[in-house]
Amino acid sequence: MSTDSSQQAPLVAHLIELRNRLLKSVLAILLIFIGLYYFANDLYLIVSEPLRLLLPEGSSLIATEVASPFLAPLKLTFAIAVLLSVPYTLFQAWSFIAPALYKNEKTIAIPLLISSIFLFYMGVLFAYYVVLPLIFGFFTTVGPGEVTVMTDINNYLNFVLKLFFAFGVTFEIPVATYLLIKAGATTVAKLSKKRPFIFLGCFVVGMLITPPDIFSQTLLAIPMWMLFEVGLLAGRTVKNQDDEESEESEDNTQATEPKA
Repeated sequence: MSTDSSQQAPLVAHLIELRNRLLKSVLAILLIFIGLYYFANDLYLIVSEPLRLLLPEGSSLIATEVASPFLAPLKLTFAIAVLLSVPYTLFQAWSFIAPALYKNEKTIAIPLLISSIFLFYMGVLFAYYVVLPLIFGFFTTVGPGEVTVMTDINNYLNFVLKLFFAFGVTFEIPVATYLLIKAGATTVAKLSKKRPFIFLGCFVVGMLITPPDIFSQTLLAIPMWMLFEVGLLAGRTVKNQDDEESEESEDNTQATEPKA
């Protein structure tokens, strides 16, 4: 067998394994979606509750398009199916790349994987239980009294899913910060010096992601900055290359010093 053929064989095997794991992930999403489809309308009522509870008397959610009463719950159900399948999807990704990792890399990767899933779900729950009630409480009270609030169900869903994704990703900041420090791309000292710029950047990101008001922007920017500080604390457990070289030089010095 030629060298090219021997090199292609492992590549084909890896591609087949990748395809199989992708199919398993897609199948898991479809199974969860089918299981939740019967409760699609109930799920939409749960997700829309933060707004419905705060709507003034005589106001309600409306559907401005013919297919919205069907498509909006369907879209939400699929989004929830994807959200619930994240642990299984990440498990498939982990199973694919784990054989190529060293033992020490696996020791670090497993806690990071678990914490990433946990933090993402925490971000979504924070958005639902804290951010949405505060935002809708603000929006439904600042408008003119003669204006009746009647939000389209599809526009509401797009707004909520955008916030869920934004806060879910935002809560991954500690993991991202730790990985940057662990990979040697930066250090705790360098990030600490850039703290004012990072604080300002959190508000810029909050301005771009959230609705155009300082209230919503602050609700995202402050958690981002606090999570960055958590990442710095975790990063202090990482020894950078300079520390390791200094320790090695000290050990070598001690080894070469003559004993009394």
